Amino acid sequence: MHSGGLELALVFLLAAVIAVPVFRKFGLGAVLGYLAAGVVLGPYGVKVIRNAEPVLAASEIGVVMMLFVIGLELSPSRLRVMRKPVFGAGGLQVLLSGLALGAIAMFGGGLGWKAALVVGVGLALSSTAVCLQLMSERKELTSDYGRLAFAILLFQDLAAIPLLAAIPLLGKAAAVQGGGLEWMAIAKAVGAIGAVIFGGRVLLRHVFRIVARTQMPEVFTGAALLTVLGAAWVMQIAGLSAGLGAFIAGVLLADSEFRHELESQIDPFKGLLLGLFFMAVGMSIDLQRVMSEPAMIAAMVLALMSVKFALLFGIGLHPGGLDKRESVQLAAVLALGGEFAFIVFNEAVNAGLLDDPSRDRLIAAVGVSMALTPLLLIAVSRALSAAPKAKPKREFDQIPDNHPKVMIAGMGRFGQIVARLLLAHKVPFIAIENSAEQVDFMRRFGNMVYYGDPARPELLRSAGAAQVDVFVIAIDDLEGNIRTVRTLRRLYPRAKVFARARDRRHAWQLMDLGAEPIRETFHSSLKLGEEVLMALGVAPEIAHDHAERFRDHDERMLNAQYLVHDDEAALLQSAKDARKELEELFEADQGQGILGEISAEADAAAEQRSLH
Repeated sequence: MHSGGLELALVFLLAAVIAVPVFRKFGLGAVLGYLAAGVVLGPYGVKVIRNAEPVLAASEIGVVMMLFVIGLELSPSRLRVMRKPVFGAGGLQVLLSGLALGAIAMFGGGLGWKAALVVGVGLALSSTAVCLQLMSERKELTSDYGRLAFAILLFQDLAAIPLLAAIPLLGKAAAVQGGGLEWMAIAKAVGAIGAVIFGGRVLLRHVFRIVARTQMPEVFTGAALLTVLGAAWVMQIAGLSAGLGAFIAGVLLADSEFRHELESQIDPFKGLLLGLFFMAVGMSIDLQRVMSEPAMIAAMVLALMSVKFALLFGIGLHPGGLDKRESVQLAAVLALGGEFAFIVFNEAVNAGLLDDPSRDRLIAAVGVSMALTPLLLIAVSRALSAAPKAKPKREFDQIPDNHPKVMIAGMGRFGQIVARLLLAHKVPFIAIENSAEQVDFMRRFGNMVYYGDPARPELLRSAGAAQVDVFVIAIDDLEGNIRTVRTLRRLYPRAKVFARARDRRHAWQLMDLGAEPIRETFHSSLKLGEEVLMALGVAPEIAHDHAERFRDHDERMLNAQYLVHDDEAALLQSAKDARKELEELFEADQGQGILGEISAEADAAAEQRSLH
């Protein structure tokens, strides 16, 4: 098909819109829908795309963005706590799977030990994109087995680096290129990692502060994309994994004030490009090879998934510390091959370790295993329908997910007072501020304030608003204040919302939205009035009593006028009546006015009854 980019984009989007809802409707998941759409559109289907490699290369940006977002969720302190499962369970999985699968390739496939070693380690790597997407769909990324799965996947990404570097040395290219190449490659790798770490720690926060001051969302979006792709590019030119560069950049920004804004900006791109990536993987499945050698491909898939399943089950039990139920889930989600195997096997052909037919069979087996994994996970989930047993926390779970029950939007003078009171009572909260200067100022004093517009649904979801019970809207800008409250009431109708109100009309708008307004100058003005009365000689208890009466009266009037605030004439009349009522209320204290006469008569009647 010779079509322009627009036609291809329309075909991709149409396929995704049709396939994904259909597959999800039957409980098969979005990943399998994307894979099926890719198979249909690819060179082995209706041939909308005749060459899947350029699409696969371009769509890997989705995996890069996914790893950046995951990095944003893992602060360096959390990553340090995870070092044992990463290098312990992850290292053991790659070692055992690589040796077992390599032995099968050598003795069962007739490969030499060098080729068998590359094939074994290449097949030991699982698909990060497929595994994380499947666990995300089931909301199991934060479960015990989900965290251990992520730790193993992280080590696999690290292991892929020396594997790629070793392939030319194991193959025929080693004799031509000499012995100094590996040291140059190591130097480039160390330099690239150092550049990403330096940029993430020192430069990026200053860049984002400058960009945030522009108050232009599209510029911040561009800066976010530049950060992700730039970190990936630096790693890639050094011969390392592009996804690893994005992941490191995300980890370095996990403690920054821009974390939630970055996640909300990248998330939409990540979702679309991941879908394209899964479709590209589907296009890479050679159906002709599978149909021409069904027994051989089936045996390869069975050997791959059986060996990895058995080893992962054992690793989940020990050293993973999972129970049998979660060990089975871990084994099911990681038993597949990975997209990185496509690159490894192509490099092995270039190095003379594999021939083209062997590579095609291996890639077909990996593709089929990726397509079968969603079905395997569904079957395992149904078989293990019993509720999981409670287990003691393991070492890498010591840092809990922090989901404060209070969110403060706006950290000016109004919001700061609320925050200080919460801190005094040791109540955890999360604060979001749309001014980069104010965020910078608050963070100097150790306050965990994040940059972003709290009216954006993506930012709220990223900040954990679904777990928040009380929202405090302390934004002084009237339009931004109303917009934020409207978003919150739409997304989280059960949460309690307290909102800063500039005046009575603003308060009525907030009441229309179901928020509880707190007028910003009312209570301070009332206190000032009480002090003025005392300065004029009024007894403190009388001044305080009058202030309290005025507050009760005004709160009642605010609610009464809310019922007629759209009727100007009725509103004016209610204001006149309220003023007259208040005057009579205070006159009664001095025995004056109609209320004073009624009160005097009532007191006289009570005194007369007491005499009798």
